[in-house]
Amino acid sequence: MKGKVFEKVGVNVSTVHGTFAPEFAKTIHGAGADNPGFTATGISLVAHMANPHVPAVHMNTRFLTTGKAWFGGGGDLNPPIPYAEDTAEFHAAFKAACDAHDADYYPRFKAWADDYFYIPHRGVHRGVGGIFYDHLECADDAQWEANFAFTRDVGEAFLDVFPRLVRRRMGMAFTPAEKQQQLEWRGRYAEFNLVYDRGTLFGLKTGGNIDAILMSLPPEAVWR
Repeated sequence: MKGKVFEKVGVNVSTVHGTFAPEFAKTIHGAGADNPGFTATGISLVAHMANPHVPAVHMNTRFLTTGKAWFGGGGDLNPPIPYAEDTAEFHAAFKAACDAHDADYYPRFKAWADDYFYIPHRGVHRGVGGIFYDHLECADDAQWEANFAFTRDVGEAFLDVFPRLVRRRMGMAFTPAEKQQQLEWRGRYAEFNLVYDRGTLFGLKTGGNIDAILMSLPPEAVWR
């Protein structure tokens, strides 16, 4: 969980099933009063870095079944101190993964991430974006195979690009002011995850492991 490079990092692998509460079922794709049951499996990764020059990051992929079955996921970069080079490289990796499957995926899913990872009460985005997608439905085996292949490529793109960004920045010197900037930025990250994040809400509403659900919160943060 903690070290010289990763101040806090967690990788959750979960498979859960059960029945949604009636009101919550109305908010879930393919669920409802006549079909409240669900299964969900996924992997979620969040890393908060010791050096403020290294971007924090989030990545998630998942498969859910209700009355329908679908894949979702994505990843987004959250630098306290943004570097245009890192942002461009991160986006290029996901664009390549998207383009290999559908030329429309990257512009759609980038815009979805920009919209989703936004903090309305602050009027700012959580980070510099990435991709976010949901409801890639699997009505037959062919769709399942295609959507699984895409979701796998999203995960592999992340595994390729993020370690390069970490190695590029992890040895940089930083000042107390830059560390303070990181702690203030983490406060906004925490606000998003506690107020708006759908994964956090889903975990809390379905009786998940509280420590695992809240592992996305940073180890330290400040508010001014």
